[in-house]
Amino acid sequence: MPLSVTIVGGGPSGCAAAITLAKQGVRVTLIDKAQFPRDKCCGDGLTTGALRILDELNFDRSQVSDWQPCDEVKLRTPAGRMVSLDLPKSNGLFAAIAPRVQLDNALLSQAKSSGVDVREGTSFQSIEKNDDTIVMSCITPNGDTVTLESDFLIAADGMWSPIRKHLGVGLDNYLGEWHAFRQYVSNVTGEAREKLIVWFEPDLLPGYAWSFPLPGNRANIGFGVLRDEAHGVQFMKKVWEELKSRPHVVEALGPEAVYEDRHTAWPIPARVDDATKAVGRVLFIGDAVCATDSLTGEGIGQALLTGQLAARAILGHTTDASRVCAEYEAMIDHHFYADHRMSRRLGRVLAHRRGAEGALRIVDLNSWTRRNFARWMFEDEPRAALFTPRRWHRGFLRRPGAFVD
Repeated sequence: MPLSVTIVGGGPSGCAAAITLAKQGVRVTLIDKAQFPRDKCCGDGLTTGALRILDELNFDRSQVSDWQPCDEVKLRTPAGRMVSLDLPKSNGLFAAIAPRVQLDNALLSQAKSSGVDVREGTSFQSIEKNDDTIVMSCITPNGDTVTLESDFLIAADGMWSPIRKHLGVGLDNYLGEWHAFRQYVSNVTGEAREKLIVWFEPDLLPGYAWSFPLPGNRANIGFGVLRDEAHGVQFMKKVWEELKSRPHVVEALGPEAVYEDRHTAWPIPARVDDATKAVGRVLFIGDAVCATDSLTGEGIGQALLTGQLAARAILGHTTDASRVCAEYEAMIDHHFYADHRMSRRLGRVLAHRRGAEGALRIVDLNSWTRRNFARWMFEDEPRAALFTPRRWHRGFLRRPGAFVD
């Protein structure tokens, strides 16, 4: 019998795992409780790291109709000073914006075309474990109960992972480390029409507000804050209305900008250092393993990477569950822990106005600092690469981007 894997969750992490496994002849079944296309609250930004993984997966960018490459970035310091950064304009793509409703649907379609048995509108119910396989019960769109038996189960089912809770390794009353607000804007006539803008607002630190350009004079605008006593739900609702009326935001979007529909909000998990990675024949990926960057709240690249790593661990040890879990945990350690610790330390610096202002002055020292900070910020290299010699390589911060024609 060929190796078989069941995946719960059709977002970027689940699709990355599914596509990687299916390419190697593994029999993959992927379920998701939603019917695609479906939206997810997100800034829609794709870092260099995320783009490189999509490229490795042979992702077809043309399937995302509002795909927007980006090479111009502007930062506004807490004191209101503007810092302009440029990403390389040739030799590949280093940043892009892709609406999640389109990106996730395109990835799921690619999984289907790779031979993955995708079952939408199907939700997880329960798990039975034995020595050699894992049996999962799920509910179909018609309300019927079906069972799926496989060698391994990959849980890509979000920060409140029902599978993690079912297995007794859930995080009680967990609300995430970050919280984000987002809304789409049309009729953008200011510089936000073409440039990616980040505002380091004093009342949001170490968080920030953003405007990411989209085709058709549209933008994704929002903000992210660390969840703490000073930044509760009421604060976030109030600051959202104030933020939209701040002069520099109005100027960037243009006076005739129109906010579409309503804003959406979502908590963001960023505690990969102490989250459960695997239990028996179950591996957790994406938000289920809390892999979001604790400095920026970005999570698409991290989700794609965890999906790849889970697939590689299974492919490397196939029938030996204990070795698969050990290998996956070692991979997470290698790729995430140093960066997570460094991001948390940097976050403490950026939490104070003086620290954020000083850091951005260093960024703006000269063309070299501006160019290389932009590449570092967009995860061209791992966040803490300088301090982890095991990850050094030739051509540091000089590699081509993704999708080199």
